[in-house]
Amino acid sequence: MTTTAQPGLLLRLAGPLQSWGERSHFNERDTAGFPTRSGVIGLLAAALGRHRSESPDDLVRLSITIRADRPGVLLRDLHTVGGGLPAKATVTTAEGKKRSGDTATLLTHRTYLADAAFTLALTTPDGDTDLLDQVAGALAAPHWPPYLGRRSCPPEGPLLLGRFHDVLHHLIHLPIAAPRPHGSTRGIDFLSDQPLHHLPAPDSSTDPGTEAEAHPAGEVNDQPLSFHPRHRTYRARPLYRRVLHLPADQHTGLSTDHLKSLTTYLNQPETSTR
Repeated sequence: MTTTAQPGLLLRLAGPLQSWGERSHFNERDTAGFPTRSGVIGLLAAALGRHRSESPDDLVRLSITIRADRPGVLLRDLHTVGGGLPAKATVTTAEGKKRSGDTATLLTHRTYLADAAFTLALTTPDGDTDLLDQVAGALAAPHWPPYLGRRSCPPEGPLLLGRFHDVLHHLIHLPIAAPRPHGSTRGIDFLSDQPLHHLPAPDSSTDPGTEAEAHPAGEVNDQPLSFHPRHRTYRARPLYRRVLHLPADQHTGLSTDHLKSLTTYLNQPETSTR
């Protein structure tokens, strides 16, 4: 399928732990199975040095397409908060008082994605190169340290892979951070806030006779309207999903093996056949 090249940025979100809250509430902190729009836009805002009270409206214009290299496994951790502290330092209640006695220690459950890796393409619907330049500069030299959903989840390796004239082409062809599968291909999930039927996929990688990728697979409530600590608000947006069967030799393993393959790929001229 012939498609129009879209300029954009490629990001690599990988680390021992990630956590992208989807329906977190009080002491139960969940994670979505992929980086959420609110989490990624929050990461960009932190890199730019934005305060939580500032509007994210310009960053919301970015479209995010995700390739799930390794979806990871769920890890549920138990945390305690407030135990062993003097009364004046324990957790504050909703009424503004301090907890005491047996109520001073709170139990919280937090869920993470362990050993997950995602590659993201950031594009703008109107080809706004100024916005892409700002984001690229901030990711190369972030104002505040980036993290993968929670402050306890720093990224490993390079975060910004570069800027590309045809970013979706490279999102498909970039080395995959996963062990080589036993078969000739492996199905890789692609997720986006935009329809994926125009994704520039090789004919051999896609199942014929389906247009499901042109229609939403569901909705997620992760479009940020405000990051203000007291007025965090989000709205629902459509989630598009598509599976591409990518070659086994595109899977370049883990750790340094993958990073070497990634470096080799990125050092090629963008106009070369990849």
